[in-house]
Amino acid sequence: MYKKIILLFIFITNILANEKFEEIKFEGLTQISQEIALETMKFKNQEDYTIKKLDDSIKEFYKFRYFKNIWVTLEDKILTLHFNEKPFIAKLEMSGYKTRDEELDTLYMSMSLKKGTMYTKQKIQNAKKALLLALERDGYINSVVEVDIENINETSVAVKFDVNKGDSITITKVIYKGAKALEDSDFEEVIANKEEDCCFTWFFGQNDGEMSFEQLQYDSHRIRDLYLQNGYLDAKVSAAFSKVDFNTNTATLEYTITEGNQYHLENTIIYLDDTIYNPDKIYTELKLEKHDVFNISKLRKDQEYIKTLVSNKGYAYTKVNYDITPNKEDKTVDIIYNVTPGEKVYINDVIISGNSRTLDRVIRRNIYLAPKDLYNLTDFKDSKSALSRTGFFQGVNIKQKRVSANKMDLLISVQEAPTGNLIIGGGYGSYDGWMINASVNDKNILGSGLNLGFSYEQSSKKTNYTLSLSNPAIYDSKYNGSMNIHRNKSIVTDYDSILGDKETLEEGFGFGIGRSLTRHIRVGSNYTYNDVSVTYDIDSTADNDYVTSSMTPYINFNNTDDYFIPRKGITTGTSYKYAGLGGDAKYTQSSTYFKYFYSLEDLTDYDVILRYKNSVRILQDNGNIPDSTTFYLGGPTSVRGYSSYAIQPTDSDHPLTRYFTNTVELSFPLIPSARMRWALFYDYGMVGEEKFNEIKKSGRGVVVAWYSPVGPLQFIFARAINPEDGDRTSNFEFSLGTKF
Repeated sequence: MYKKIILLFIFITNILANEKFEEIKFEGLTQISQEIALETMKFKNQEDYTIKKLDDSIKEFYKFRYFKNIWVTLEDKILTLHFNEKPFIAKLEMSGYKTRDEELDTLYMSMSLKKGTMYTKQKIQNAKKALLLALERDGYINSVVEVDIENINETSVAVKFDVNKGDSITITKVIYKGAKALEDSDFEEVIANKEEDCCFTWFFGQNDGEMSFEQLQYDSHRIRDLYLQNGYLDAKVSAAFSKVDFNTNTATLEYTITEGNQYHLENTIIYLDDTIYNPDKIYTELKLEKHDVFNISKLRKDQEYIKTLVSNKGYAYTKVNYDITPNKEDKTVDIIYNVTPGEKVYINDVIISGNSRTLDRVIRRNIYLAPKDLYNLTDFKDSKSALSRTGFFQGVNIKQKRVSANKMDLLISVQEAPTGNLIIGGGYGSYDGWMINASVNDKNILGSGLNLGFSYEQSSKKTNYTLSLSNPAIYDSKYNGSMNIHRNKSIVTDYDSILGDKETLEEGFGFGIGRSLTRHIRVGSNYTYNDVSVTYDIDSTADNDYVTSSMTPYINFNNTDDYFIPRKGITTGTSYKYAGLGGDAKYTQSSTYFKYFYSLEDLTDYDVILRYKNSVRILQDNGNIPDSTTFYLGGPTSVRGYSSYAIQPTDSDHPLTRYFTNTVELSFPLIPSARMRWALFYDYGMVGEEKFNEIKKSGRGVVVAWYSPVGPLQFIFARAINPEDGDRTSNFEFSLGTKF
């Protein structure tokens, strides 16, 4: 290559010796800008031409590693550098290993590859080595990787890695030599490389014993941390010694453990300027108390608690360091916290990005820190949760950018979620038969935060129309409002009733007003007017028309961290419906619900969410409870495994006035990139005329949930537990628009 360049130099020199050029041009240059190219040149326009300067310039260009060939021409006193660039990677594919987008992005990063990077044989060779190393870390030995390079055009290539995963190593035995205070089962709860269970390794909760070399280096630290959680400060755990039999692809792991003594907490001392926060008010709130068995996990929570208290006073860069002083003679330990607050920090600016649709003011009203505010760590954390709870965004990130010693910017980055949808669809339900659904809804109209919707639902059992409008923050205030117009017709089949099917037609409207008392608590009241007609297909003498005019005050609490898939927090509320404001119906109905979400990822090293909810409702007769006002059990929203309305009153004159249901779910990721999850569930419910436990039903099963652009969609595979003769059960149902 350089010989060609030298020949060109000689040719140009012979023609143009001692001449000047008036302009420099670059052809075929796409990877660097014209400005950078001019800076790279060793001489400028109007300068004397020399071979050395041109040679030095071309060498500088080759240092970019972007070019296969560079040559020079001179015509009409215009010096032109021609570039033949190396191709870039326009397409990356992987088969046989890693399918999720998040996993592939991380893998390509470890391979130093991404779309748009320059292609070289050496780069692909290095990427292949990194891929084989990743396979080995995941426990696959003797893997084979083939690389296929396809030329798309002169400047781009497609790279495909075809992976043939080798055999995995199965752990048949894990030995904890020297362990006396803790059981083997205690270690299995924290380590990643577990011993293979004896049978049904494919079943949920069973260990398949597959070795992960990447995690193996951390398992000894996890074991020692477990000892520190149980007070054994002097515990020592060796790195895992693995003995692999390559004939059977099995392995035995052995850890050598020296436990030492168990320590109890004697004293806790907090060094903190009492003008900032009085340490005496902190001691009683610490999780690790005097005489408790030392627990490193509780200590870390106490450390974070102290930091939060001080940071909430404006000290954004608070540091809380701790010293652990053991007394080996009496087996006690003292903990000393040294708190360094730094300077008070104020918010300089709040900078929002990524909101291509949602208005800035809609975002700002959910951020609890504004310019000139004193920094508060709790406000900082709550702001992210509040933005996530709106349902407007599928990604929220808030960063702190230090501007000076006492000022910072908050950088709010959001990723818009689809909030508007048009649904036209249908299906078949076990109870409703063939169904047609159509709705137009946008919970963030033009990015304003307003929720406008129209829905229509038609099946053999019901026909519903609803037009609604709600505003979660009227004029960006703490007040919220809603209104709706509806027409609902439903048919409830009672196989035991001599009256036949009951058809209820309900037409009316409603409106409500509420206010946020705190960032998590809302109160308000809704008014509803319904003109109701009840008819029976056999006995028309039982037909009934009436008007319901009701007011329902409520109070709700919600501190969850996400709208669709919360991983922590509680949402609960209670309401009291009073029917009798001039209408025919005269009754009260109290309703209370509770939902709890807790991520088990720290315990399981996997994205598992524990979810629990319950609902309690009580009807009270104040003179007239209409026939259509009763409770039912069964279906997707109560006890799954039973058909919708499977449990209903045996006599229209005696409605079910007591209702209780609760559900426990363990939710697992299915396709995270598509926001699909699956869950194991157990439902239990009770209804009765006078007491809650007159009728008791339960069900279990699996639910697949897809948080799709058109709303939450659930496919429910359920079984009723110990159903009685005559119970209407359902093994499969689906629902649209209902989340946990």
